[in-house]
Amino acid sequence: MFSKSCEYAIKAMIFIAQKSRNEMRVGIKEIAKGTDSPEHFIAKIMQDLSRRKLVHSVKGPNGGFYMDHFDLKTSLADIVKAIDGDSIYKDCALGLKACSEKNPCPVHFEFKKIKKDLIQMIEENTIGDFNEKLDSGKFFLKNK
Repeated sequence: MFSKSCEYAIKAMIFIAQKSRNEMRVGIKEIAKGTDSPEHFIAKIMQDLSRRKLVHSVKGPNGGFYMDHFDLKTSLADIVKAIDGDSIYKDCALGLKACSEKNPCPVHFEFKKIKKDLIQMIEENTIGDFNEKLDSGKFFLKNK
């Protein structure tokens, strides 16, 4: 559903939010390790998210990425749009350019409900919401 870059971005943002609670700044290596993500992807993604003001960064020996309490209100949709654009809102499940209500692909109508639910989930959930889920101990961010 999401691009690999988008998956990495979401995991990285949740990880940074967890670490930022203690006013820590997190470097690329730690983010990559903490989210089981390739370091080179994380470096590019974090640069992009920082440029878009979805995460803060500080350069230097005590630098790294962090989030403040306002950033916890960032929705997953904000991250998805920053990385993947608005393709989730309009792309066909099969990747067909001409797919529409009037000219549907074979899975258009079945996929429509799934897509609607997915869009609702990313628009209604924030980084803070996922932080709370991780805090409960019932969820995880990294494979063991």
